[in-house]
Amino acid sequence: MSELCGIFIVDKPVGVTSQVVIGRLRKVTGIRRIGHCGTLDPLASGVLPVMIGNATKACEYLMDHDKVYVASIRLGVETDTEDITGEVTARHEGALPSFEEFSAAAKTFVGEIDQIPPMYSALKKDGIKLVNLAREGVTVEREPRKVTIHSLETYEEKGEFFLRVHCSRGTYIRTLCADIGKKLGCGAAMQSLVRTKTGQFTLDDCVTVEQLDNMTFEERLALPKTVESLFTDLPEVNIPDYYVKLVRGGTNLFQKKLKADFEDGTLLRIRNRDEFIALGRAGTDENGKAVIRPEKLFSLGEQSAEE
Repeated sequence: MSELCGIFIVDKPVGVTSQVVIGRLRKVTGIRRIGHCGTLDPLASGVLPVMIGNATKACEYLMDHDKVYVASIRLGVETDTEDITGEVTARHEGALPSFEEFSAAAKTFVGEIDQIPPMYSALKKDGIKLVNLAREGVTVEREPRKVTIHSLETYEEKGEFFLRVHCSRGTYIRTLCADIGKKLGCGAAMQSLVRTKTGQFTLDDCVTVEQLDNMTFEERLALPKTVESLFTDLPEVNIPDYYVKLVRGGTNLFQKKLKADFEDGTLLRIRNRDEFIALGRAGTDENGKAVIRPEKLFSLGEQSAEE
């Protein structure tokens, strides 16, 4: 019987952790080797790519992809978690800023910015998660990190203010909300959050855990996206059967013999007989010759079936 392998794009519901989703998928699929890419807080919902089987090798690459979020923001209140689930630490007295003032302040954050990670996060200090320290009432110094807000739109709906943010990896949207509140002088906390896109995957690609639970095994088998679908924007090189052994052994491939000419540092797909087998990176060897270094193996290639 074939084994499930690939990427499930799950619509994580509000109120559960990303790890709970993983646990439910293990129960549904019967597979232990499962990992997610890009944790979503319990308050948040939306796109959560889940890697099944051999696809877990691709997690580190998907983590680097940009994200798109839609968040609602509550002005006039500050909390210890920077969202509405936390303990209120300050309330603003007096009139709150208008939508126009909120919008103008929010858009000043577009571009590369410094962001101080929140205490309630999975980042570690001396091997201990910040969130565990925060729960014990301990606050430690955190170094600002560079993140990029590629674009930011604001809109109002039924008196509620929203942000639509396209950002780089590592951006905390609740911290962005809190920083907007500081800039306005009234404080703010994130009220809701939906991740609408990770890399090329959107909510339209998503399936719920409940839908998976109600599928037959054959339906589930046909559902996962291929690992290669993560990397369709990368250039590719097709190699003859002989080179599959070299890739499997981590041996450099000479670009000249493959009639390739990639710039140093280029990440690319290595394929054999129309099958994606590995990721490689262009570079030069100790003799200055242009090579492709196998970086991550995903398949043994068709040749292995003939040996």
